[in-house]
Amino acid sequence: MDFITWVFLIYSFIAFYFLFLFILTYFQNKSKIFWTPPITKKYEISIVLTCYNEGKSIGKAIENIVKNGYSGLKKVIVVDDCSKDNSYEIIQKYAKKYPDLILAVQTPKNTGCAAGAKNYGAKFANTFLIGFTDGDSFPEKGAIEKTIGFFDDEKVGAVTSNVLVKNRENFILKLQSIEYKVIKFSRKLLEFLDSIYVTPGPLAVYRKSAFDEIGGFDEKNLTEDIEITWHLQSAGYKIKMSVPSKVYSIAPKTIKAWIHQRNRWNIGGLQTIWKYKAAFTRKGMLGAFILPFFILSWVLGLFGLGFLVYRLSRTLIVKLLATSYSVQAHTAILRASDINLTFSTLLVFGLSVFCLSLWFTLVALLNVKESKYKRENFFTVGFYMIFYLLFYPIILIISSYRLIKGDLRW
Repeated sequence: MDFITWVFLIYSFIAFYFLFLFILTYFQNKSKIFWTPPITKKYEISIVLTCYNEGKSIGKAIENIVKNGYSGLKKVIVVDDCSKDNSYEIIQKYAKKYPDLILAVQTPKNTGCAAGAKNYGAKFANTFLIGFTDGDSFPEKGAIEKTIGFFDDEKVGAVTSNVLVKNRENFILKLQSIEYKVIKFSRKLLEFLDSIYVTPGPLAVYRKSAFDEIGGFDEKNLTEDIEITWHLQSAGYKIKMSVPSKVYSIAPKTIKAWIHQRNRWNIGGLQTIWKYKAAFTRKGMLGAFILPFFILSWVLGLFGLGFLVYRLSRTLIVKLLATSYSVQAHTAILRASDINLTFSTLLVFGLSVFCLSLWFTLVALLNVKESKYKRENFFTVGFYMIFYLLFYPIILIISSYRLIKGDLRW
């Protein structure tokens, strides 16, 4: 076998390994996916809601938290990161409306990152738990309460929620909605492996003592929600996910905004890998699974794209040269003997990986219970599987280039 064949076989083996791992984990734990521990203690919690130029949505975001329904909510700290619009004026109005609950604060100067505003707001919290959400995120009623029971386990350092796309009016948003659901499903399965690698910003709750122990969010990292999760894991804490705790977030509406967001996610992920590289094979599941999984997921994407480009380019060049020769030699361009209907081993492996991935995606979509939105149609799911996922490795290449250049703009 040639080198390319060996590479593809190794790629297929790794892909099959992770797919079967997730599938087996699902069948073993599918009855537990929507389970949350009962509340035995009413832990007091402060919610830090960060905002930058979100005058259009901040009022609704505040009302969502205030009326979320958990009686242990003692303080809502709304942090304006020196917005250029009227966000802070709106925040102050709500602070007057709910004087016993809402604290309106503004950073001394724009921090330039979500982590800075979050850390600033955390200084005003002194409750047992501390939660974080964004000015463009809207937790469903009861979302906070559905995270509380997990903290009866003293080793639990954080609980993440079920993040879904709120705005779905165009095609790129519908594709992201599918993506978020698959990510959510995968994240819950990773919980059963003690390997959740991110507590997303739209809604995450932390044990305040654990948050303080590790020094809060890393303000130099573009994905502070990934970094803090790895930090908690390395400190020996467990991360849980509450699937019934839904939060709807506004996703990028344009391809340009989507690319910008994904570049930030990738650069932050690469920063986190580099920061915790010494934990490889150490620090429990962080080094034994999360780091290898994170790296191999990206490697799979890059090799998959590279192999596809190689095969398509090679086929096109061969066909072009053959056609050119046939025209010049006045011979038949296509003969019956040239038609080969035999399936190659590589094709079988490739189709098997695709079919398993499609099945996994469909199961992920079926495991999301929504009453306000329609189910995704087959065209959108097919486009997501065949084309949307191909952009992942392309964005990763761009992100790596930006990181090498030192372009760490938020």
